[in-house]
Amino acid sequence: MFAELSRLQSAAAVQAAIDEFVRLGRATFLARYGYGKSRDFLVRDARSGQLCDSKAIVGAAFGYQFPQEGPLKPSDFSGGEATVVAKLQRLGFEVVRIGEDWGVDEVRATVASYFEMLELEAAQKHYTKTEFNAQLRQQLRGRSKGSVELKHQNISAVLHGLGLPFIAGYKPRSNAQLLLRQTVQRFVLDHPELMVQVVNALEEVKTPAEQSFQAVVVEPPSMETVVQLSSRDVKPRLPRRIDWAQRDEGNRTLGRAGEQWVIGYEQRRLNDAGRPELFQQLDWVSDRLGDGAGYDILSHDEPGEPRYIEVKTTNGGHGSSFVISRNELEFAAEMEEAFYLYRVFQFRQTPRLYILRGKLVDQLHLEPLDYRASFRRLLA
Repeated sequence: MFAELSRLQSAAAVQAAIDEFVRLGRATFLARYGYGKSRDFLVRDARSGQLCDSKAIVGAAFGYQFPQEGPLKPSDFSGGEATVVAKLQRLGFEVVRIGEDWGVDEVRATVASYFEMLELEAAQKHYTKTEFNAQLRQQLRGRSKGSVELKHQNISAVLHGLGLPFIAGYKPRSNAQLLLRQTVQRFVLDHPELMVQVVNALEEVKTPAEQSFQAVVVEPPSMETVVQLSSRDVKPRLPRRIDWAQRDEGNRTLGRAGEQWVIGYEQRRLNDAGRPELFQQLDWVSDRLGDGAGYDILSHDEPGEPRYIEVKTTNGGHGSSFVISRNELEFAAEMEEAFYLYRVFQFRQTPRLYILRGKLVDQLHLEPLDYRASFRRLLA
């Protein structure tokens, strides 16, 4: 209730709640007081620069000012700009709208640092993320190491959304501020030679050093819900020559190498299952007949139990997008549980694999890329 919230008048109580937040960590603090993550506003700790969930801080601060009454519950008051934000600002605290607090110069410096690391990674040159982080923070306004890492994850998310490679160590994390999205897109458009160099380097086919096929299978990426662009927003039209997903699909040399690797994986899988004789029935269909069958390799689980395998290979990371044909989607739906998509990633370094089984339309977000044009109109 607002009447209760209006009684909070102690800046020291707010700071005590912030200190507890920093000491315990976000997850533990929120669980302790029963709050969820803030959707819109965070309050900054002036001492450490860390951002804290605004409503949870206010609720906990009430308990510090009135220990005999204890902290406020989330249902006791409403959050937002007119209540929590106004209260914190009147008490002298900086409140930040999520994702919109970094300035132009900070964002530009962060994006430039990220792409410098991406270029080194593509060239397989050694670098240390911690050192880059420390050097970058010297150009920023008191940002913490964690906040810089989050910004790098946001950049990965923007690149992933554009179908471009990103730094494997920075898992894409959405909710990037508009300024950051615009700056990343502008960097890509202004540096086509660099992007071509990165993509070409990551597409280079090398024989993987790891050939044991042990501990290579991982879980597929989780489905991420993102905000759809308004029809009024202009989607950047990147040059086709730096369309990462399309280039991976078109590079048959990389695709063929990935299929050869999967054949080795299948041999190991069948041997481990005690059915080495089934490997003698393995058929590399795409090599023998070419593309178009809806799958690349025919293997088996048991005699009479086929495993139709479609292989998608990339030198990119776990969450890299890929191109799949309408024919492959239809074949997956037709074969149901007998269809397997093997997604091989990090192929140039140490190959890893995740497997999707059955109908793909239920497991992937599918975006149309091309259309067949003709002068024939189909009647319903």
